[in-house]
Amino acid sequence: MTPGKVVDKAPGTSQTDVVIESIRQMIIDGRLRSGDRLPVEKDLATALGVSRNPLREGVRALSMMGVLETRQGDGTYVTKLEPSMLLAPIGFVVDLQDGSGTHHLHAVRRMLETEAAAIAAQQIAPADLDAAAELLRHNEAELRLDEPDHETVIENDIAFHRIIADAAGNPVLAALINALGGRTMRDRLRRSITQPGADETAHTEHLAILAALTAHDPDRARIRMAVHLFTVEDDLLETRRRTDGETRPVEEPPALEQP
Repeated sequence: MTPGKVVDKAPGTSQTDVVIESIRQMIIDGRLRSGDRLPVEKDLATALGVSRNPLREGVRALSMMGVLETRQGDGTYVTKLEPSMLLAPIGFVVDLQDGSGTHHLHAVRRMLETEAAAIAAQQIAPADLDAAAELLRHNEAELRLDEPDHETVIENDIAFHRIIADAAGNPVLAALINALGGRTMRDRLRRSITQPGADETAHTEHLAILAALTAHDPDRARIRMAVHLFTVEDDLLETRRRTDGETRPVEEPPALEQP
């Protein structure tokens, strides 16, 4: 791999940014491909016109993004650049959002996941249908217990949704849904614990989704998934309204004018 021209450094751009942008451009240009090994640190630093510390910081940042991987004693390589790896950091961004924006994240997830369900209904494999049904059977057994394990129920819920997202056959779509699902699933756990009957409602909705998938009915699958996710979204909005009401200062009524 020949590093080639270093990305022009704009005013205020750090050396670390130069490393990140230069390696990114090499991948875009095809000078670096999936599985390629980067030159040794000294040669790459010289080629990019940076010192070793910024180079290491840039490589570390790209590793966190899923673009590079460092193998102990073997060097640094370009990853497979799979969407599941490259889009995973979105989940970290989602986790940093406070509760006031959760319903916005969920609305995006709803739009993506309803279409994923419709696509999946047209092509989902029998093995995936069996796996989804097994998860729901486990949840049904758990919900019969006097004290069901809410975390187990939620984990099975996550796996159920992941099967559907993967069955759509679009790795980018699946990666986006999985990245957005973390925060909304935590809110779902809160709802599971605090609202009696929430788990049972979700289970019934999941059964309806599974029936639509089994019938290979894309329109019904889309609608059933939308109904399920709107239930969650409505709860998030109601929680936000209650929270806003508790934190908003009470306004004093206007004073009456004296005659």
